[in-house]
Amino acid sequence: MSTNEVKISVRNLIAFVLRSGDLDSRFMGASRAVEGTRAHQKIQKARKEEVKDGQEYIPEVWLSHSLEYKGMTITVEGRADGVLWKNDIVIVDEIKTTTRPLEQIDEHYNMLHWAQVKCYAYILATQNGLKELDIQLSYYQLDTQEIKNLLQHFSITQLKDFFDQLIERYFLWAEMVNTWQIKRQRSIKSLDFPFVTYRKGQRNLAVAVYKTIVQRKKLFVKAPTGIGKTISTLFPAVKAMGEGYTTKIFYLTAKTITRQVAEEAFIKMKTKGLLLKTITLTAKDKICFKDESNCNPEYCKFAKGHFDRVNDASKDIFNHENLMTREVIEKYARKYQICPFEFSLDMALWVDSIICDYNYVFDPRVYLKRFFEENDDKDYIFLIDEAHNLVDRSRAMFSAELNKSSFLDVKRIMKEKEPEIAKVSNKLNKFMLTAKKECGKEKSLVQEKEPKEIVPLLKKFINVSEKWLAKNEQSNGHKELLELYFEVKIFVRIAELYDERFVTYIQKNNRDVKIKLFCIEPSYLLSEAVKRGKTAVFFSATLTPLDYFRDMLGGAKEDYMIQLSAPFDNNNRCLLIANSISTKYSDRENTYDIIADYLNTVVLQKAGNYLVFFPSYKYMYEVYDIFRERYSGISTIMQSSFMTEQEREAFLDIFRPNLSEPLLGFAVLGGIFSEGIDLKGERLVGVVVVGVGLPQICLERDIIKNYFQNKNNYGFEYAYMYPGMNKVLQASGRVIRSEEDRGIILLIDERFAYSNYIRVFPREWEHHQKAKSIDDVRIALERFWC
Repeated sequence: MSTNEVKISVRNLIAFVLRSGDLDSRFMGASRAVEGTRAHQKIQKARKEEVKDGQEYIPEVWLSHSLEYKGMTITVEGRADGVLWKNDIVIVDEIKTTTRPLEQIDEHYNMLHWAQVKCYAYILATQNGLKELDIQLSYYQLDTQEIKNLLQHFSITQLKDFFDQLIERYFLWAEMVNTWQIKRQRSIKSLDFPFVTYRKGQRNLAVAVYKTIVQRKKLFVKAPTGIGKTISTLFPAVKAMGEGYTTKIFYLTAKTITRQVAEEAFIKMKTKGLLLKTITLTAKDKICFKDESNCNPEYCKFAKGHFDRVNDASKDIFNHENLMTREVIEKYARKYQICPFEFSLDMALWVDSIICDYNYVFDPRVYLKRFFEENDDKDYIFLIDEAHNLVDRSRAMFSAELNKSSFLDVKRIMKEKEPEIAKVSNKLNKFMLTAKKECGKEKSLVQEKEPKEIVPLLKKFINVSEKWLAKNEQSNGHKELLELYFEVKIFVRIAELYDERFVTYIQKNNRDVKIKLFCIEPSYLLSEAVKRGKTAVFFSATLTPLDYFRDMLGGAKEDYMIQLSAPFDNNNRCLLIANSISTKYSDRENTYDIIADYLNTVVLQKAGNYLVFFPSYKYMYEVYDIFRERYSGISTIMQSSFMTEQEREAFLDIFRPNLSEPLLGFAVLGGIFSEGIDLKGERLVGVVVVGVGLPQICLERDIIKNYFQNKNNYGFEYAYMYPGMNKVLQASGRVIRSEEDRGIILLIDERFAYSNYIRVFPREWEHHQKAKSIDDVRIALERFWC
């Protein structure tokens, strides 16, 4: 798309120009969307079968129209539900579903519906040289399955007048966007890399990302800490935008801190002259101004009249802000008294780059349909940071579970309120009791088939629940039923994705029982989600082994992989393996004393800050108590199992540079302090990792192991070893964050010296040393620090 062109969908054009009134997301029945899709298909099929000779009904007609308006090209496009060519008559058909009685719906029911179909009609008439045509709104009543057709006749002159009025009202905004895009493109063309020189490997990464975008490929990158992954992926993506290869960059992360790093990268490019608008999306429950995120105009003043004020807010923020962080969004939302979450989603349509969680692209429950369902060009770029997290995150996204106790509770609550809900809840409770019996004496039962017999019952539960939920928002039991309703909705949605990469398992838990649709291998569904854009770059410092992550993240053999070397001098790192100690679960009780002694030896060699990571809280507590008792003169701090954001910040603030005495922080491997924190220089001089980080043995891990053992003979590696070593690599990466840093890493476990573990070590660990005793550690550290 050129810089003098603005593109917008028919739906967004109508919504932007004509919307007004309250924001109201009270329960309306989530399954209505699915039913609506099916109703569309049903009506389209029936109309196609009804046509006679000389007639033709075409469903899902893609329409696009570009016009020159005051020196600007505006492209409006969208998909009409159907077009009937009937002799000399042409009817543009728009299908709408409703739960209202059809007698309450007439020509004045919803002017936005008419506006939408009139736009489609105008584009069709213009493309085909039609002087006049009919437009039809077909309302399908979801409960009665009756249809009401409303028909109007228009001349091309009338349609053009209407369309021109829309464009005239939209033009001020379009002109503002177009003016911005021209400035943006100019700034991108003159933008240089925002640092004086490239670090080792940084230029290679930037070039690889740019080529991947141009060639519409996928790229998997293992880039060690210090290369500058964020700027090395964003800079070439921005340059690609300047060349017209994309209209939007999505920077996807798993953690808040990495979103902040992306924001900082954009700020850095801004100092070099870049003009680019970015927004950071924050979860609704976090950014909501109210105690409870309930978009009910009777409850929330920010929802009442939201659409009357949001366009003014949008123009204001667009004209005055480029970096739309959470704080900036909240500032303008308060100024205009609008919902900050919905405001941020609206602004996401107009900005150049979106920083957000993985969910907004990949999760079938919440991905941004406003982008991906109306995007035929699919020119978006997905930059996926800390991509090692996406394997387990995507398993969770594509899995769903139900508990028997939930249906039993709802049955009791609804017995008097709504017997029909209680009845179907009882049937589901009995179904799960039968499933529990199938386990026999075992705690669980794994089946390689979808439990299809439960799905009709669940759909029945959804239908009867929706009617009650929509009419009884203030009633007791509404909250409990609503929570279960959404769990059931998710289960049914995931059941539609079920294939050979899933299993169903039933698990007993005392008197309760759980049924779970478990996605073992998320690769296919991830690969399908990536098709919502044109290019995806997966990158992490710990994407090791690279071919494992390519397979698990939906890559193919033809996709690119690049493994970069660490940019820092290996002489700045001392990597030791204490290979005379077994930290296997059965041996741990015998290691508490010796590990405390190792820790004391490490911290005494140089004053400074250290972190030690344990495979469990229990292990950490035991060693912590012994260490405090034996070495009370050394300052310690310990991670707790539930820490607020303020407590986390307070923990990290203690790690100050240039301490005259040692400080030892105790933390858990795979926890909040083992990745995503950046303690540069003297803020952290050493890390100790206790154990190889294997996930706890459990049913799901064993399911993964058995699946991949049958598939490729790498069951243990895929289920336990690779995820465990990834946690070790992440924790070890907390030390050595810049060229000037010097630090030590001590790995305590005999398995670190096994050949199969050494094969997983990154290149920069080739110069590790084995230490069979505490004396070996002491001598090695004395040499390093001298």
